[in-house]
Amino acid sequence: MTSAKRILVVGAGATGGLFGGRLVQAGRDVTFLVRPGRAAVLAERGLRITGLGEETVLTPKLVRAGEITAPYDLVLFTVKAAGLEQAIEDVAPAVGPRTLVLPVLNGMRHIDALVGRFGEQRVLGGVAIVMTTVDGVGDIRRLFDLQSITYGARAEPAPAELGELAEVLSGVGFDTVLSPDITAAMWAKWVFIASIGAVTSLMRGTVGDVAGRPGGIAFAEAVVAECAAVAAAAGYPVEATALENARASVTQVGSPRAPSLYRDLTAGLPVEGEQIFGDLVDRAHALGVSVPLLELVRLNLRVYQARLG
Repeated sequence: MTSAKRILVVGAGATGGLFGGRLVQAGRDVTFLVRPGRAAVLAERGLRITGLGEETVLTPKLVRAGEITAPYDLVLFTVKAAGLEQAIEDVAPAVGPRTLVLPVLNGMRHIDALVGRFGEQRVLGGVAIVMTTVDGVGDIRRLFDLQSITYGARAEPAPAELGELAEVLSGVGFDTVLSPDITAAMWAKWVFIASIGAVTSLMRGTVGDVAGRPGGIAFAEAVVAECAAVAAAAGYPVEATALENARASVTQVGSPRAPSLYRDLTAGLPVEGEQIFGDLVDRAHALGVSVPLLELVRLNLRVYQARLG
């Protein structure tokens, strides 16, 4: 695999649009697998990345389900949990014996589904750090200057193509890290996203809204402690600096930060409640870890999701 190899980005939303767009800007051979509605928007407006002073317009290569005729070298999964099952079916013709599959979804539940279809060796682990949203006209709007992907082999021996992937993902306009322990990195991200998601969604406010009220900081710290306890019991304790960063991120008075889950929630959209919290609570129970706050978040989001139908 070299920088000239073919990349398929599954999804062109807030995450896939940003990272796929950066790969296009860097001259990589990128195609986006998109649904008809998204394809129409991109055909009309182009792939636009805005915010923080940026106004980028790209003309991406697009493919729809049923139009894939040959394997790609790298398949980057950026869809949300609700779309994963269909995306796996749609992308199957793109995965050959030498294809690397790199998912950057939240949590861990998606790994079993991908491995079940594509095999243990082909499926890497991945962590995306990004804060973007799709605005009302379909553009990718950057909210904070965060854009990085950490990736690595989950099983030994690592696939032979992994070393060449570093070349493909170097110098592409966002930070990339080849991790020697990607599962630990995935758990650390899970602890972070579950913590900030729990604090903001349960209290229906930004980090600053919660931290600025009496008892808000203590509540946020208790949430982080529960999330970290599950990771530690699973054998992946979060490193001290990363854990302190998570605490600081959810206890900062005046902070406007809120994750995509909160933005979806307040917009009346489906949320990744089961992917982030349902699975985490189930693992906590299996490991004998008490997580009453996370149980409350899971119930809260299940009621919300049920009302959406």
